[in-house]
Amino acid sequence: MKWTVHGRKSIYTSPWVELWLDEVEIPGGARFEHHVVRMRPTVTALVFDDAAEHVLLLWRHRFITDAWGWEVPGGWVDDAEAPSEAVSREVEEETGWRAGPMRELGCWFNMPGISDARCTLYRAEDATFIGRPKDDAEAARVGWVSLRDIPRLIADRQITDADTLIALSFAPTALAPQTPRPAR
Repeated sequence: MKWTVHGRKSIYTSPWVELWLDEVEIPGGARFEHHVVRMRPTVTALVFDDAAEHVLLLWRHRFITDAWGWEVPGGWVDDAEAPSEAVSREVEEETGWRAGPMRELGCWFNMPGISDARCTLYRAEDATFIGRPKDDAEAARVGWVSLRDIPRLIADRQITDADTLIALSFAPTALAPQTPRPAR
């Protein structure tokens, strides 16, 4: 049941987000306008300490939801920037820690019914503290949070960010020894 797009009209454009009205036809023949939010790709990282018992998180306030919570570091992929470069840059800028080599774990679309917003998750360890974060407005604090505390923090609504919840769901497999994928 694939929808057909017959036309597209831009409503609003900025460097971060675009709003479009797409004229679509669904199976069965009904045609209507459907709003679409288009965004640049984003990246997030699970950065583990040397013992793989803690993950690097940021304590942030989000004005849109007027909520505080722990989040994984991440952000936009800039034009002509590889996602693996973007995630390393974002971790360093937001946390003041330089992570070791990044390994891609997976990606997802945040709200595919209305948006093409795609997030790619990476994992790293061997982080080195290089100094205060470049932008003090990113987070109230940066901390190494015990993986054992994650379920309680979720239950207490101290972690509500979707990208963080998805990223943390990868933590058990991210810590497993990497096995080579079979050739196709």
